[in-house]
Amino acid sequence: MTRVAVISMHTSPLAQPGVGDGGGMNVYVKELTSALARLGVDCHIFVRKISENEPDKVYVEPGVVVYNIKAGPVGEFPKERLWELVPEFVDGVEKLLIELEAVGQKIDFIHANYWLSGLAGHVLKHAFDVPLFSTFHTLDRVKAQESIEEINAHESIRRQKAEASVIECSDVVLASSEVEREQLVDLYSTDRSKVLIAPLGIDRAYFTSGVKFQAKKAIGYDVNSNIVTFVGRIQPLKGLSIGIQAFHEVVQQIDANMIVIGGKSGVHGEEEFELSMQLIKDLDLTKRVQFIEPQPHHVLSTFYRASDVTLVPSHSESFGLVALESLACGTPVVASNVGGLTTLVEDGLTGFLIDSRETKNYANAILRILTNPELAEAMAHRAAEMASKYTWKETAVAILRVQEELMSKSLVMCS
Repeated sequence: MTRVAVISMHTSPLAQPGVGDGGGMNVYVKELTSALARLGVDCHIFVRKISENEPDKVYVEPGVVVYNIKAGPVGEFPKERLWELVPEFVDGVEKLLIELEAVGQKIDFIHANYWLSGLAGHVLKHAFDVPLFSTFHTLDRVKAQESIEEINAHESIRRQKAEASVIECSDVVLASSEVEREQLVDLYSTDRSKVLIAPLGIDRAYFTSGVKFQAKKAIGYDVNSNIVTFVGRIQPLKGLSIGIQAFHEVVQQIDANMIVIGGKSGVHGEEEFELSMQLIKDLDLTKRVQFIEPQPHHVLSTFYRASDVTLVPSHSESFGLVALESLACGTPVVASNVGGLTTLVEDGLTGFLIDSRETKNYANAILRILTNPELAEAMAHRAAEMASKYTWKETAVAILRVQEELMSKSLVMCS
């Protein structure tokens, strides 16, 4: 049996996406390990313990176990200082991996998620002499280009050096799109041959098209209402304030409602939330915009299905899971023309890609969909058809195929 140590130091796959640091990465780790387990892979996930109420070990499903590792004080810890806890976290993981090896369960490879986990994976790779797969989810140099307000200068320098070091040591770097691969090559001088494009997937049990008017009724809206939905963490990077301003321009021409699903996140989360609330008040949108707390992942499908447009005005997106899930539910997407969104949204066919940050461009795209039922229906069909090719199983198979190839090769060594 193949065994993988999945490192997800700063956030657990069991955490609620949309809260704090929880987002697409939580979904990624949870769904990918589930897909690997169904292919016969034994998945051991290691995360940092943040509550005394968390058991040391959680059996998620056959083949998937989450270990809560004590590193630093148990509880919330500033994300910008989590790098300080990496050595203690590594010690905890190493101890458990040695125990597994002692009972005949030696791991075959490590999959590190995010740069902090990459630092841990870097050490563990050499300790256990196994390949290191790295998924970064976001890259600091990309964030610095697209959303400078998210960057802390001292942390950025540290993180960029760490990312470069992890990339150099990795045997495989997983990119979710061709765009991310080019970013890795151009911004980090990554050897293109070690980058595997492994797109995210969707759970077809939930994210499929359905009857829109029934979904609207299910979430408490009139069946004839126009609904624009934003799903994501509330932080400057996600562009909620741009979405609100665009929505204001929309309601100058037609009747519509906006739903915002997500929680405050990051050092600027509270500030972005307050800015958004002030905008809503200033633009007289209080009765039109509804904030909903983060929802269990599978419940989101009903909101996507009820929506007429999903808005993704992010400054950067390595992949864009929200866009993919919306498209799978047959709901067109209006998104910024950045990152992985450029490979998911087919401009004019499944939604619209917006090149600038001008709110009128987002508003015009939303209006084109809301005021043209024929276009909306055609986009819905095309969106669901396109999204159906993205499956977690395909991602898992691609990873295992490369892992098997590495068995006959020497590991990448650090310079």
